Amino acid sequence: MHTRVYNIRHGETAWNALGRWQGHAPVPLNDVGLAQARQLARWLAQSDERIDVIYSSDLKRAMQTAGAVGDALKLNVLPDQRLREVDLGEWQGLNSSEAEAWDTERYAAFRADWYNVPTPGGESRNELKARVRAAFDEITARHAGQHVALVTHGGTLGMLIESLFGRIERPTLTNTSLTVVEQESAQSEWRLVNIAWAPHLADAPLGETW
Repeated sequence: MHTRVYNIRHGETAWNALGRWQGHAPVPLNDVGLAQARQLARWLAQSDERIDVIYSSDLKRAMQTAGAVGDALKLNVLPDQRLREVDLGEWQGLNSSEAEAWDTERYAAFRADWYNVPTPGGESRNELKARVRAAFDEITARHAGQHVALVTHGGTLGMLIESLFGRIERPTLTNTSLTVVEQESAQSEWRLVNIAWAPHLADAPLGETW
């Protein structure tokens, strides 16, 4: 049974524009992000791409993006907390320079091994990877043979890609870009179809991830 997954990063927020780490903060889309979400929704509705079900991180910026797509495709959005961005704990709302200045020693330890060292009160990259891969495996098993959209976050999507394909060279995962993977059967390896694909956008959006 052929299964295809459209992994979508949420639209731009004001904190994206400022380079602030959002983590689990309920930051909404800004005007640019709302326009990106509408453009993505229109493109999906008019394209040959089929989506049967939509799951989303329950954070506001992801749900707004997923909601636009769901409205265009007449599909309900199913929220899943496991698709959230990494938990940044005490550093949520800071940028990298502020975190380094305010918490120098712990920031240095984190930067030296951020796969294993969590942010203070937050998660490590390996913890994030395990969380999102568990969600991905459960959702895709539930919807084997279907086309699934997962609306999530830059850091989360980066760790999902690594869990599927290892550490690969990849472009920046821009806001509302699609990373498409597919599987021929439940026993098959996942195949990367498109990464950071944004056919609905005329200009390059912000794309920095944490």
